Amino acid sequence: MIQTVAITGASSGIGKALAYEFASRGADLALMARRMDVLEELAADIKTRYPKVKSYCIELDVAQTESILPALEQAKALLGSLDCVIANAGITGVNKTGAGDFSKDQRVIQVNLIGGMATVDGAARIFREQGRGKVVGISSVSAFKGIPGSAAYSASKAGFSNYLDATRIELRKHKIDVIAVHPGFVKTDIAPNMDKYPFVITAEKAARDIVSGIVKGTSNIIVPALPWAVLGRVMPMLPDSVIAKAF
Repeated sequence: MIQTVAITGASSGIGKALAYEFASRGADLALMARRMDVLEELAADIKTRYPKVKSYCIELDVAQTESILPALEQAKALLGSLDCVIANAGITGVNKTGAGDFSKDQRVIQVNLIGGMATVDGAARIFREQGRGKVVGISSVSAFKGIPGSAAYSASKAGFSNYLDATRIELRKHKIDVIAVHPGFVKTDIAPNMDKYPFVITAEKAARDIVSGIVKGTSNIIVPALPWAVLGRVMPMLPDSVIAKAF
């Protein structure tokens, strides 16, 4: 049973939807993101909807990796225990290779990959000490095949998925579950143009499926399961011409 959860990137998108979904199931929350004012509004709304749920706000920029472990330790202290950490913080990154500012790509890698890895590492350190825990990393279906125009984003998610796979095997002996989540096209405020893509779902729908998968202990959660569970196997074999036309 998951009673306490820390979520990075909780101020918007899937992270925010996950906060509401966990709250609806009675879990206490540590909400972590850069924008404290937005987090405080979220915590207040959760308190109104679910009076018995405790929500704490912790300012965190995962690009500043040295601040992640202290933030997670603060979350554990506030909550009294820590059952699950969700490494959700991430940014999108549309940038044409060779025609833009490479610093944008560096930022994507720093936040999505390095920040995600540091969050998993910090959670694993806490969970190894307490002898149990669940670590969840939010990756993307773009990890299955690189998306033209979002090369750094695709690389960050492919790297993160690989990292999650490796740590899952490594940490099992410490009774730590590592779960990778691969969302397809999810409509959020950070990706407002998703309607042009097929198989789009809401962040709320994604959150329900993700939390249900976490509770069940599913190691690889794909949302929505159809068609992406099938396309995930097919995408790496598609010719470049098909990928170029699709995206």
